[in-house]
Amino acid sequence: MRPAAGKLNRKRATAAALAVALLCLAGGGAGAADIDALYRSDAIVTGTGEANREVGFRECLREVLVKLSGDPAITEAPGFAAAEARAGSFVSAFSYRDRLEGIPIHDEQGTHDRPHDLTCRYRPATLDSLLADLGRKPWLSPRLRIAVWLAVKDQKRRFVLARDGSESPYMADSLQAAAEPLALSAVLPDAATVTARKSALDTLPQADPAQLFSPAAQADGDVPLIGTLVWSDAARGWIAQWQMDAGGRRYRWQVSGVSFDDAFRNAMRGAARILSGSGAP
Repeated sequence: MRPAAGKLNRKRATAAALAVALLCLAGGGAGAADIDALYRSDAIVTGTGEANREVGFRECLREVLVKLSGDPAITEAPGFAAAEARAGSFVSAFSYRDRLEGIPIHDEQGTHDRPHDLTCRYRPATLDSLLADLGRKPWLSPRLRIAVWLAVKDQKRRFVLARDGSESPYMADSLQAAAEPLALSAVLPDAATVTARKSALDTLPQADPAQLFSPAAQADGDVPLIGTLVWSDAARGWIAQWQMDAGGRRYRWQVSGVSFDDAFRNAMRGAARILSGSGAP
């Protein structure tokens, strides 16, 4: 006889809890706070009414499944649209935060139009089961830092993006903004390191990662992501090329005619697919 649905759910919940406990106990494993963040997502909604909440539930489900699996292509999986249509049924708890907290309501900003952060929380057993139905699995292993080496060429300058450089602080902020929704950590070199390794950086994006990384940096577990970002009038945007070595294989991908925000999202999404074992970008 097949076990009852309640027993199956209890078994799944027990297995998920055991996986979390093992990760927390293992040396170098993800902590409880890290795991909790993987099963939580946010969306900006206009007001707290039911219609806007349903929109937020769909956005939150999309974000949390991509983050948890590490596979942005999950939104194209058979069955995703059906799951998204009942997104609220997967939420275990939700809360709001008024984005204009402390600012009195005035004529042009009524309570129904006031923007809020909607935070959705999910039970691991619920999302793990949904991922299995979509042909995916949770990416719970520790997520290595991504060390980004990026040569930029705009209409007037050529430079390597540094975390403390003055060339384009907006780009550095944009890179971080692209990494956070995927629970990734992107690290840029400092200006001193860029200066010291100028000869190797001149060969980007064909550079050998070993030329850019010292043995000490590699021992820290950083994964190099090497790229170029070139402005093109013909493409009406940036052309980005990326390269990452992982699992004994070299991956290359690119995107053209986009903003640098979209270029960085393309980079982080590609890196997530590689590192999670979901496939090539």
